[in-house]
Amino acid sequence: MSYFGNQGGGLRLNMPPVVKNLIIINIIVYLATALSGDLLFKYLSLFYVGSPFFQPYQILTHMFMHGGFWHIFFNMYTLYIFGCVLENTWGSKKFLIYYLVCGIGAAILHELVMYIQVENIQEGLVAGQYAAKMAYQKIMLTPTVGASGAIYGLLLAYGMLFPENRLMLIFPPIALKAKWFVLIFGVIELLTGVFSTGDGIAHFAHLGGMIFGFILLMIWKKQNRMYY
Repeated sequence: MSYFGNQGGGLRLNMPPVVKNLIIINIIVYLATALSGDLLFKYLSLFYVGSPFFQPYQILTHMFMHGGFWHIFFNMYTLYIFGCVLENTWGSKKFLIYYLVCGIGAAILHELVMYIQVENIQEGLVAGQYAAKMAYQKIMLTPTVGASGAIYGLLLAYGMLFPENRLMLIFPPIALKAKWFVLIFGVIELLTGVFSTGDGIAHFAHLGGMIFGFILLMIWKKQNRMYY
């Protein structure tokens, strides 16, 4: 993530309990992963539902796994910056529900995209094509980790609740209103997801977090519960 805050005075960085505990849990799991090698990746990462390594609980546990220092650093930094504002606005229970819905929604969309990929190579698999076999093996054996789906959901919520607040990008160093910031990130994820050549990033999981977050926000808006 290439930002550090806003220019509208809207970011209040006192640490509410859910944000604090989420950060602590993620750090503990990251350190345990670093000490255990590939063991936790095998059991707690999210695998494709057709993989022999898939377990239903991975839809939740993958949110607390990270692939490296910068991966967890930027996710936890973003959780701190935007999560504090949202939890202070909504309260802890509502914030936790939103965070988990976005993270689980990210996993669901990611699994759906992998299912479509498997379906697209079925003909090649039947024909015994080497490229199809390699693609299939990659889908079955590649773990997905990270809180990024939930984090993108937080970005969406901040942009919808505080659209006029200005966020300062680090690179390039320009200020944008939150609503444009969220829109730009959403479009980037969509385009990179569609046209990606294999960068190892689950772009549709990011979009899944935003989509499920948007649906939940629309439900709350209809119930007049967007801000409390």
